[in-house]
Amino acid sequence: MPATGDGRAPDATTSAGTAERSRSRRAHSAPRPDRTTGPAPIPHPRSTPGSTEPARPTAGFRVLVVEADGPGHALFDSLAAELGQHAELHRVDGIREALAALPPPPGSGRRGQRAPDFQCVLLDLGAPAEPSAEPSDGLDGLRELLLRAPHTAVVVLTDAAGAELGAAAVAAGAQDFLLRQDTGGPLLARALRYAVERKRADESQRRLVEAEIRGQENARLQRHLLPTPLLDGAGLAFTRRYRPGRRRALLGGDFYDAVRTKDGRVHVVIGDVCGHGPDEAALGVALRIAWRTLVFAGLTGQHLLTTLQHVLEHERRSDEIFATLCMVVLDAPPEDGGPESAELYLAGHPAPLLLGADGPPVLLPLDQAGPALGLLPCDATHSVWPALRVELPPGWRLLMYTDGLVEGKVGAGSPRLGQEGLIELIADHQAAGLTRGRLVDSAIAEVEELNGGALTDDVAVLLLERNPVPVIMG
Repeated sequence: MPATGDGRAPDATTSAGTAERSRSRRAHSAPRPDRTTGPAPIPHPRSTPGSTEPARPTAGFRVLVVEADGPGHALFDSLAAELGQHAELHRVDGIREALAALPPPPGSGRRGQRAPDFQCVLLDLGAPAEPSAEPSDGLDGLRELLLRAPHTAVVVLTDAAGAELGAAAVAAGAQDFLLRQDTGGPLLARALRYAVERKRADESQRRLVEAEIRGQENARLQRHLLPTPLLDGAGLAFTRRYRPGRRRALLGGDFYDAVRTKDGRVHVVIGDVCGHGPDEAALGVALRIAWRTLVFAGLTGQHLLTTLQHVLEHERRSDEIFATLCMVVLDAPPEDGGPESAELYLAGHPAPLLLGADGPPVLLPLDQAGPALGLLPCDATHSVWPALRVELPPGWRLLMYTDGLVEGKVGAGSPRLGQEGLIELIADHQAAGLTRGRLVDSAIAEVEELNGGALTDDVAVLLLERNPVPVIMG
């Protein structure tokens, strides 16, 4: 998520001190479509009308020739002589026989022996079409073929007087048109092969465009499912970063939200659904929306978490699915500007870091942490989430995160960064003078550098701090 305000993405110009500390810490710590590369030698003796000898099977180029009925079959003979044993030719008279030879449309319910798949149809526009009482432009047969076999290349033949009809056929969906009297065997054979390749290229482009459209739609959907914190009047600076572990995704199993209620209290949550797939992402969205609804309904603390676990139990696809969660409820700041306080609830989640004006970050206590949501039944003895009262000193900042930030490796070995490593890392970046978005971005960048590449788990990071000026979203 791009930074705003004073946040910026880290780059290679990060301070030398930070880079040196990073090195020290490392020391210690779309099926492509098949294309024929050449004609396959497939024997195909031409059968005469009335012959019962079946054509020998061909695994390559199949052409359906829709020819006008008449003696001699000159078009078919010319094409057969040119293609010879490199293709399997089938001749039919008229559109009706052509439709019978093509595979049935999906969902037609037709059963029986599967019709052969043709790479190309050569249509003589002089071939008889289905009789119709309506006026015809001569392309009715072509349209029927295109409807039946939308992924098959079609080449049409016309006479010299029908050149405009041929151009209209290309506009209607044919790959090419040729003049009958000017078309010899070699030219016709090449035209058929080129038509098949053009059709394949068109189909590949169509699938690519469809995939891009689906990707854009998925991106818009996922982007809209990310929350818009409602913190008007809270006087807080709120920085958040979100990086799903799945490639080409904007949404993962991590979730977060922040709202301010009418009593002036600010409620913040960050959570992590186990797993990384789209099902876990959808469950995370459901939990976030349920959490916001419950907060505005007046629930908090133990009652809210118990109800949220019921939501999880009904929405999850497996009893093994659980979610960790950290919730902070900030009291309304005192009017005299005195110390602030908050309630901390942990459900199997890493504890936040309290960043003071001076000194290193402090890991908040885990003494009263409860189990992850969905791990134990709500009526279990240990299924409680007591509140921990936290005092917030002047100039406080609170860093909340999911475990994806601390589970990355350190160097080529197996050790993880862990919370102690995160504390040291944040302290180094604070000492370098980084704040808000710059602090979060540089910390994530160094975690990835220590890991030797992008993190495989989802990562969500929130940084809250009291700010005397209007709320800043980063």
